[in-house]
Amino acid sequence: MHKISTRSFYFTLILMMLISGMAIAQSKSGSIKGIIKSSDGQIASFVNVGLKEIPKSTISGEDGQFLLKNVPAGNYTLKVSFVGSKVQEQKINVLAGQVLKIDFTLKESADQLNEVQISGYTTGKRPVTIGKSNIKPMDLPQSVQVIGAQVIADQQINRLSDALKNANGVAVGASRGSTSDNFYARGYSLGANNILKNGARVNTGAMPEASTLESVEILKGSAALLYGGVSGGAVVNMVTKKPQFEYGGEVSMRAGSYDFYKPTIDLYGPINKNLAFRVIGTYENAGSFRDNVKSNRFYVNPSLLYKIGNKTEILFQADYLNTDFTPDFGFGTVGNVIQENTPRSKFINTPWAYNKVKQTSAQVNVNHKFNENWKLTALATLGNFKRDYFSTERPAAIANGDWYRSLTRSRTNENSYNEQVNLTGSFYTGSIKHDVLIGADADQTNLLTYGYNNPNDKFFKGTNPNPNTPFYDVINLLDPNKFIARTDIPDTYVIAETKAPVYRMGTFVQDLITITDKFKVLAGIRWSYQNSPRTSIDSTLVNKQSRGAAIQKDKAFSPKFALIYQPVKSTSVYVSYSSSFVPNTGTDIYGSALPASTLDQYEAGVKNDFLDGRLSASVTAYRIINNKTAQTAPAKLGGAPNSNTDSNIKEITGKTASDGVEIDLTGKIVDGLSFLAGYSYNFMRYTKTVADIGLVEGRRLVGTIKNTANGTVFYTFNEGQLKGLKLGTSVFYVGARNGGRDDNKTASKSTGTIPLKPFTTVDFSAGYSFSQFSILAKLSNIGNTYNYYVHENYSINPIPPRQFMTTLSYKF
Repeated sequence: MHKISTRSFYFTLILMMLISGMAIAQSKSGSIKGIIKSSDGQIASFVNVGLKEIPKSTISGEDGQFLLKNVPAGNYTLKVSFVGSKVQEQKINVLAGQVLKIDFTLKESADQLNEVQISGYTTGKRPVTIGKSNIKPMDLPQSVQVIGAQVIADQQINRLSDALKNANGVAVGASRGSTSDNFYARGYSLGANNILKNGARVNTGAMPEASTLESVEILKGSAALLYGGVSGGAVVNMVTKKPQFEYGGEVSMRAGSYDFYKPTIDLYGPINKNLAFRVIGTYENAGSFRDNVKSNRFYVNPSLLYKIGNKTEILFQADYLNTDFTPDFGFGTVGNVIQENTPRSKFINTPWAYNKVKQTSAQVNVNHKFNENWKLTALATLGNFKRDYFSTERPAAIANGDWYRSLTRSRTNENSYNEQVNLTGSFYTGSIKHDVLIGADADQTNLLTYGYNNPNDKFFKGTNPNPNTPFYDVINLLDPNKFIARTDIPDTYVIAETKAPVYRMGTFVQDLITITDKFKVLAGIRWSYQNSPRTSIDSTLVNKQSRGAAIQKDKAFSPKFALIYQPVKSTSVYVSYSSSFVPNTGTDIYGSALPASTLDQYEAGVKNDFLDGRLSASVTAYRIINNKTAQTAPAKLGGAPNSNTDSNIKEITGKTASDGVEIDLTGKIVDGLSFLAGYSYNFMRYTKTVADIGLVEGRRLVGTIKNTANGTVFYTFNEGQLKGLKLGTSVFYVGARNGGRDDNKTASKSTGTIPLKPFTTVDFSAGYSFSQFSILAKLSNIGNTYNYYVHENYSINPIPPRQFMTTLSYKF
């Protein structure tokens, strides 16, 4: 007999109580529904609809329709509004058990509506939260893109990597063991500092849950002015769904190929007139097209919104992720060469390998509006990330196929804290308008790493290129029958604990100066400080404490300056300069910590709105220069020339350059038709390295991609016999790139770089909605394209084959 867990019992009990309460409320209530259109007859999506007397509100859907449920019988004032417009009101009477149908025609045109909207496919002109200020995208001298909730739903997105395939210029890469997402933008890897959740840094060591997000915001180019020590490529912000003062929710079941299933529940509503809640929970269990690979995930995201009068609100958000994923290094290389005919399903890790992660975060966000011109935002975030990992290392077989497998055992516990205060406002000096942002932030990370005894206990010379290095066992990637693979789990125990704290803080000021309606200037500067004290290492075997490398302290000013010219309201042309800093690891030849590298970024772009705002296009060109790149020093202090083999001893003498172009298209040209598309080109390379022994200059760096392109089109039939039918397709192109390792000048020929061919995948979706039910199916990689992502020169991870996925949902 199946035993029900305590957690499942209480979860079911609470769910039944909530649904029962809603059912009782519905019996004494009525509903209000209708459709909203603009003054020129266009569908008006994402418009606020609510009642003046009680906290009941909703937003019109993609088809312009809205529904207010569970409204107690009585007389009300229905109000319709959106940011920047006057509220429109109408008196209504709601009867118990009945549905009141009422349509609205707004006073504004579709173009005026677009001034403030962010839909699923168009960014619109509303300021994005990742920008921290009230600057509209058209006035922002930087490329910005929003992947909205509608795109997330239409494409049945599960992971952040699925969402970012829609962001041109952001490329998906492979990670060690496929246990986390890895991205590149404008030639730079987006590390932990570049990925945010609700505006705060988040650990991405486990793949973030993306199916429940409200949107994903991408600010391309330098964001050092706002966020400090981030790389120059882009900053990504995951925005979670917020509480609503309207009872409702959604229950869905997603299922697909390879035993994938994922139930999700989303409940929200008011607790009283000032307090609202939302709780989202999802469970995922999946196999894989890769043999032996499994995934098990549980995610919950509760939130509370408390409104203190009309000027202040406090938002509390938390989430918890528990995931167990099989580490998977793909099928490896043989003699640094990819075996082209390797089956996509081939798995070469141990059958017991595991990667278990528990991640928790909590955030309090306070917003206070002093008046129409000034607003204060403060947030505090804390997070905890725990990983327990045991697996083989990266697979690299010698020329005859023999791979001497070694094991890695690790456990980490990271605590992080982030605080931010931002003041935004506007004022005039004569006829010149100033939109200012003044902010300060600080965060601290405490990483505790547990070191284990060496689980590798075999020594076998034979053809082993490193005969004195212990290993777990040996298998052959070309002939699986040559050796018998071990399946036992070696005993391990903790022998050391390493503590590595990092402290960051900064303050900044930014001003958008409107000189005339056509000419604007943006100027700002940030001061940043980062302190990485010596790591402390406690040995549990001999009760001995030691200290790590030199103390790392970095201070830097990061300026930004831009000129913006808008010849007409729908066109913006800009040029900008910004500077950012990147901390370096290692020491110089004297044992001192290396100073940070400085990136200079130059950008020019054009943004356009066409067809009364129904079509938006932008073109951006950029160059990023690093004239102080850290690279391995040719010799140690007092050593012979070109004799240094320690990669931790470096010098700041290298140079890199990254050039590129990005094109974005988004729109809703006709009712029901939504699309987004993009193209990018990038060339990232070294322009100066150490003579004779440095890395090869002028060659595309490993991990960067020459071209990417994407396009998605969805059409929903909003009337006629096919009303409710939705059809869509998505195309993703990944261009030529290099895997492996960047070659150095000492090699007579390329020995580390692995050229990779471009590939294209096509997805097709079809769905149908009726009343409160909807079903959506997707066939991905229709052509069953075979290609792979490569992490360094060992992990050859094939892309998924043709797969099927469908989502059945019910909204209430």
